[in-house]
Amino acid sequence: MLIDWFTVGAQAVNFIILVWLLKRFLYKPILNAIDAREKRIATELAAAGDREAQARKSHDEFDDKNRKFDQDRDALMAKAALEIKAEHERLLDDARKAANDLLSGQRAAARNDATALMDQMMRLAATEVFDVARRALSDLASMTLEERLGEIFTRRLREMKPDAKQLLDVALRAPHAAAVVRSRFALAAQEKAAIQNALNETFAADIRLAFETAPDGICGIELTAGGQKLSWSIAGYLAALEEKAQVLLNAQIKPSGAVP
Repeated sequence: MLIDWFTVGAQAVNFIILVWLLKRFLYKPILNAIDAREKRIATELAAAGDREAQARKSHDEFDDKNRKFDQDRDALMAKAALEIKAEHERLLDDARKAANDLLSGQRAAARNDATALMDQMMRLAATEVFDVARRALSDLASMTLEERLGEIFTRRLREMKPDAKQLLDVALRAPHAAAVVRSRFALAAQEKAAIQNALNETFAADIRLAFETAPDGICGIELTAGGQKLSWSIAGYLAALEEKAQVLLNAQIKPSGAVP
């Protein structure tokens, strides 16, 4: 078989032209389109990655803000709880203080009333005891209460302890010393003379002496001179009565404790 080289050459030329045409008008645009598409896809993927990273960042920031918000909320709630508790305690303390002040005032008023009542009772009891003692001594011994008190006082004067006696002696002998004997009841001349003689004998001196009455005092006799004092009264005998009266008052005035 003979080869038609012209035909072969023509076909080769046609093939080359076809390949060039395909490359020029078909393959190259397709490659360019593919490259452009790949670039577009790569750009979109990069943009999507950026958006995803931004979304992840926004999500993380949102989570951080949520956590911070929760922390701030918990801190504020804890602070508010502490402030509420402190205010509650303050109000309770104020209420306790007000209640205690009220109770203290009531107790003070009760004590004042009790003191006044005790004073009245003691004065009444003393007056009654004095009257009874005077009548009893007068009836039983034919002796007034003043006489008996004078005898007891002179005996106490002579039985003074050395230290007390020395101090009173110095006071009585001081220049311009004013020795005064006070009694609730006016002493008779006989009792005054007995006390004067007892002082003169006890201190071996002529003691200048003045007698006074103290109607508001406890029944007894008191000698004062230069700040020194020698006295005797029935106050000690009334102590038991005062104690019993105090027990009675305590039973009537029930103490109440402070508000817990």
